[in-house]
Amino acid sequence: MLNLERLRTLDALARHGSVSAAADALHVTTSAVSQQLGKLEREAGQQLIARNGRGVRLTDAGRLLSEHAARILSQVELAQSDLEAHRGQVVGELRLSAFPTAARGLFPAALAALRAEHPGLRVRSSELEPENGVAGVVRGDLDLAVVLDWYNKPMPVPDGLVKAALLDDPADVAMPADHRLADRDEVDLAEFAEDEWITWGEGEFCHEWLMFTLRSKGIEPIVGHRAGETHTQLGLVAAGLGVCIAPLLGRHPVPSGIVMIPLRQRVRRHVYVVWRADADRRPSIRAAVGALRAAARRLGQGQDESHSQERGEGR
Repeated sequence: MLNLERLRTLDALARHGSVSAAADALHVTTSAVSQQLGKLEREAGQQLIARNGRGVRLTDAGRLLSEHAARILSQVELAQSDLEAHRGQVVGELRLSAFPTAARGLFPAALAALRAEHPGLRVRSSELEPENGVAGVVRGDLDLAVVLDWYNKPMPVPDGLVKAALLDDPADVAMPADHRLADRDEVDLAEFAEDEWITWGEGEFCHEWLMFTLRSKGIEPIVGHRAGETHTQLGLVAAGLGVCIAPLLGRHPVPSGIVMIPLRQRVRRHVYVVWRADADRRPSIRAAVGALRAAARRLGQGQDESHSQERGEGR
């Protein structure tokens, strides 16, 4: 008889590629992972892992069993979802993540509503970039992730995940109030070919989108500064150190000395939530998606008004 928790350990090793990474994902020690794998080898009667330099690799038998383990664990998830759906109660633990501005803009209202309406549900949240959030859901480390893509650069959603739209997030160009284009009603990205850009960190999805978009217009971006938080970027803009793309979600309050100008080709981020298809019937998943959508609707209702007020005050 193969032990389920040991199969989960093998699955974590196959997904993460090392004993230490598997231990981190499972929130246990590396010695605990090694012990579980040793016991699983004895249960299977075959060698499942072999030394590979300083690390380990799966043997042919290990790869074969890890493929079965992934399917078994998926079926267990499905069974748990069906049982929760049959019971109809929103209880247990729910782990979710969001990229920083969504965590600031959506989580307070959504998570407070979940706590008030479902006191038996324990929610654990964290900030993660979109790719890391999706990977966490795929691995089973997270139940849901709030992620984004851009109007001209979609982010692929892996097979086995479900997604639901939350809101479209408009973005403007933020520039110092004394910028040469600050009195315009709208601008084109090509007009910023000589400007220094304040952008996100290297490798982040939004940074890669900006580089892709500028280069598609024949502009080789001049990157002056990098900052992961919108408010930090806006602080650098207010100091006259460059321009940045400023999505509406999470940018309030806007520092003085900044003007927000829309782009001629309207720029929007698409914000949505993803979860595993085999967990689709869990009442806690449905409750969380509903709470996030409600928070997004309330946020969207105030966006147009604040957007127009912001532009009027910036001139």
